[in-house]
Amino acid sequence: MRLDGELATVVLDKPERRNAMTPSTWWHLAEIGRALPGTVRAVLLRAEGPSFCAGLDRSVLIGGENGAKTLLDLASAGQTDAEMTIEAFQEAFTWWRRPDLITVAAVQGHAVGAGFQLALACDMRLVSEDARFAMREITLGLVPDLGGTKPLVDLVGPARALEICATGRWIDATEAQSVGLANKVIPNDDLAMDAEVFVRELLAADRDALIETKALVQGAARRDYDDQRAAERAAQVRRIRALAGR
Repeated sequence: MRLDGELATVVLDKPERRNAMTPSTWWHLAEIGRALPGTVRAVLLRAEGPSFCAGLDRSVLIGGENGAKTLLDLASAGQTDAEMTIEAFQEAFTWWRRPDLITVAAVQGHAVGAGFQLALACDMRLVSEDARFAMREITLGLVPDLGGTKPLVDLVGPARALEICATGRWIDATEAQSVGLANKVIPNDDLAMDAEVFVRELLAADRDALIETKALVQGAARRDYDDQRAAERAAQVRRIRALAGR
C-alpha cells in the first residue's frame, strides 16, 4: 500500500501469476483495511502486469508446496468452522464498502472469479479497453462467496446477475460499461494515470458531504421511496447544522 495524503493506493503485485489469489492474499488485503489511517478518504485499487486478477491460484484448488491446505479441506470441518473460515476470507472484500471511504478499482485484462468480486467490492470501476470479466466459480462446482453477488445484483439486476454467474461467460469492456459494471472505459496505456486523476477529482468533494451521500446511495436499494426521502432529509439537516457550526 502507498499513502499519499488522503489517497491510499493498493496494488496487486504478482504479475507473473496474473495476480491470482490465495488465502494469504486475502489476509494481506484485510490487514490493509484494518491498518488504514483515519486521514485516508479514498482508495485506488490497481494491479501490475497485463491482468488485474486471474482468480484463484491453482494451489488453493489442488494444493501447493509443504502440504498447503485447499478449499476442499473445508469439507472435513464442521459447518460453523467452515463458514467462519470463509467469513475470514470475506473480510478482504468488505472494507472497501465503508461509508467513510470512496474506493475505485482500475481494471485491465482479466478479472476472473475472486478478482471480479474484488473489483465489485469497490464503489466504482474504471476499465481498460482490453478488460474482461467472468464469474467462473460455477465451472468449478462452486458459488461466488466473497461478497460479489450483492453488488453484482445491485449493478445489473437479478436476472442478468444470475446469467453472468450461471454461464461463467466473458464480459468485455464495452458490455461492462453498457450494463453498469464499469463507470468508464479508458485506453489501455492511460488507465493508471486517468484512474489516479479520477480519484483525486473525487477528493475535491467535501468529506462529510461525500460520506453522507455514499450512505444514502448504499441504503437506497433497501429503502422504499418514502424512507429514502426521510433519509435524505435527515442527512441534509445534519449537513446544514454542521455548516452552521451547530
